[in-house]
Amino acid sequence: MTEHGTPTASAPAAEAEGPPRSLWRDRDFMVFWAGEGLSLYGTQITQLALPLTAVLVFGVGAGELGMLRFAQLVPFLGLALLFGVWVDRVRKRPVMLGANLVRMVLIGLVPVLYEFGLLTLPTLYALALGIGVATVLFDVSWMSYVPVLVKDRRSLLEANTKLNATLSSADIAGPGLAGTLVSVFSAPFAMTANAFSYALSVVSLLLIRKPEPAPAVPEEKRRLRVELLEGLRWVFGNRWLRAMGLVGCSCNFLLTMVQTLFLLYAVRDKELSAAAVGFVMGAAAVGGLLGALMSGMVVRRLSVGTAYRVSVSVIFLGPLLIPAAGGPRWLLVGLFVASFFMEYVGASVSNVLIVSLRQTITPQHLMGRMTAAMRMLLYGGGALGGPVGGLLAALAGLHGALWIAGLLSAAMLVPIFLSPVGRLRAMPTGPEDEAFISR
Repeated sequence: MTEHGTPTASAPAAEAEGPPRSLWRDRDFMVFWAGEGLSLYGTQITQLALPLTAVLVFGVGAGELGMLRFAQLVPFLGLALLFGVWVDRVRKRPVMLGANLVRMVLIGLVPVLYEFGLLTLPTLYALALGIGVATVLFDVSWMSYVPVLVKDRRSLLEANTKLNATLSSADIAGPGLAGTLVSVFSAPFAMTANAFSYALSVVSLLLIRKPEPAPAVPEEKRRLRVELLEGLRWVFGNRWLRAMGLVGCSCNFLLTMVQTLFLLYAVRDKELSAAAVGFVMGAAAVGGLLGALMSGMVVRRLSVGTAYRVSVSVIFLGPLLIPAAGGPRWLLVGLFVASFFMEYVGASVSNVLIVSLRQTITPQHLMGRMTAAMRMLLYGGGALGGPVGGLLAALAGLHGALWIAGLLSAAMLVPIFLSPVGRLRAMPTGPEDEAFISR
């Protein structure tokens, strides 16, 4: 068994005959991509409008804002693995339909309750928690559904590149649009656009024609505990998955902390308007689109490991620019944009690599549980980042807490360069590739 390097196993015979078909000619993938893109645009609006509702309507502090973020992400800690087991047992598309219908209703309740004077901070927490539960279910399902929709695993890199490019374009347009909607209609009413986008996503899922095969029926009754342990053993027993998961957990922990603190720091300490905050995030997100467009070139010109090291390192260096920003308003805003620009461009390149690698080396019958375990790590870290950021702000102030978060983030360069993922030279051919078998 080799340590790393060029994969040793050959591709399955069905995939070896000629180059993979372009996904531009795959009607069902294009429909799925369009629907997912619309929901991503709407999600970007809520990501800014929901915390701004707490800040502008209820006047919350760093601790309360951190708890709101915790409510959105904590379902990944408690439910991701359970949902992963279930998703591996059933067809994914009906689950995705149900999850998006729930998100559409819960997000639509925010402006309705606000209009009738019934929206309270505890209600906002409860809605955020419900949205988080539905998001867990959808995320675990769609990442497991893409390898079903895209039959040829050689096309997964193309599929994830396209999906990531859409996410990046939503990152660019979403915050600026959200800031404008908040300024014109108020933060709660801005989320109406997100509810509408989920409705369109539901329609797109209904239009997919490709039948989804039912998972194989096991010969013996499966036990929940056994399946949970099987999924965990696959992720934590595979050193590439384990390394990516632990670095991703740290990344989300620190970036959620920074983003939570930044919102209050920008609005209260630096007196930026909602539109200005939206401009910062939207302008910075150009880096995400740039990263998505150049991810294919990066993978072709660099080894997989080198591309991983460089892109993830860029993410972790960005947060240092926020507490260092100062001077005239144009310089302050410029450094804020540069900080998040680095995060977006690094995340865009690394996400394509990481998701494609995870999907390629994982057998289909473990896909839901692998995705769930990884989401538990990634979003579990993010869930804890908000409350810890609020605690740091209480102890050291917003500016001091941002310096602490930035320095901790920069220190992550050490485990990144020690990661076995950084030594890979090429993408594997599939789960049968001996270089990537769990051990």
